Amino acid sequence: MGFSFELIKKDSAGPRRGRITTPHGTMETPVFMPVGTKATVKTVTPEELVECGVETILGNTYHLMLRPGHELIKEFGGLHGFMNWKGPILTDSGGYQVFSLANLRKITEDGVKFQSHIDGSAWNLTPEFSIEVQEALGADIIMVFDECPPHPSTEKYTKDSMELTLRWGKRSKDAKKRKDQALFGIVQGGMYRELRAESARRTVELGFDGYAIGGLSVGESKELMVEMVEAAVPYLPEGKPRYLMGVGMPVDLVESVARGIDIFDCVIPTRCARNGTLFTSSGKLVIKNSQHKSDHRPIDEGCGCYTCKNYSRAYLRHLFIAGEILGLRLNTIHNLHYYMTLMAQMRRAIEEDGFQEFRAGFYEQTGASKLEQISRSI
Repeated sequence: MGFSFELIKKDSAGPRRGRITTPHGTMETPVFMPVGTKATVKTVTPEELVECGVETILGNTYHLMLRPGHELIKEFGGLHGFMNWKGPILTDSGGYQVFSLANLRKITEDGVKFQSHIDGSAWNLTPEFSIEVQEALGADIIMVFDECPPHPSTEKYTKDSMELTLRWGKRSKDAKKRKDQALFGIVQGGMYRELRAESARRTVELGFDGYAIGGLSVGESKELMVEMVEAAVPYLPEGKPRYLMGVGMPVDLVESVARGIDIFDCVIPTRCARNGTLFTSSGKLVIKNSQHKSDHRPIDEGCGCYTCKNYSRAYLRHLFIAGEILGLRLNTIHNLHYYMTLMAQMRRAIEEDGFQEFRAGFYEQTGASKLEQISRSI
């Protein structure tokens, strides 16, 4: 079973319902991938991920090549065997993590020279080495090596960066050896509409199995992020999956699905869970707040997750205030279940030609207007 994408249903306004087939199973799209940076989605087991409805996860090339090392992981049959995850896996190329190491790296035409944040050792991450690492990790979907320009950046810097990403994209494609892995190109272009469009057109000309929009959710406004998605999507082929990298507030998912995005990943549901912020059908809930001290209700009375079926807000608040690990686990299970439910609801709405009604109901339930939701930061 190789890689393929089937477009099952398309709403005339933009939302799409599809199915991605990989050697390790299928992904029903639109789909959200929890982030398993270091071969684990923090605090939960693979079995619990499945119970939450998770179909696919993301692994991080940069962190895994530094520790425990991609060659070791390869000995275990790749990430699937190493972490006992049976479903599809996508690995990023390491480009974003290198971007975040601004004080420890130097960008050249060849690649990025940087010092490990763990032990200070010197590394040179090139497009060819990124592909080598990802092939050793054995993910079903791998990404080209790209440069993510900081925000804000001048138009000249952004264009130069875009050109570098295109050259690195070609080198990544040429370096790929494994036939059982799909390779996605990455659209860059910063916050410049014309560059986004140009990057999308030229990335498609290179020819990849799918296309990602990168370099967003780096400090720009929600309105600008949406504008950049709108600038790129018209140039991406209908018959290939579209992936918006690192974007993941619930409203971001709804608005991006409305614009034709198929795949998402973000640390938000798991990170917020560990910080005590929980997502519900009526908006966010901060579990440490005193109002939950003696509340017998679950997080969300309409939720069917393990946490909501078994524990009260009062108990979860107690665990969080006491610093108990169980609280972080239960919070994470709930948030992941919420995200998987949200994606399933959007898929069903598209199938039933009811996405616009779903979208309106989402804003009504959360108690805020669309503009307020988009503008609100975490």
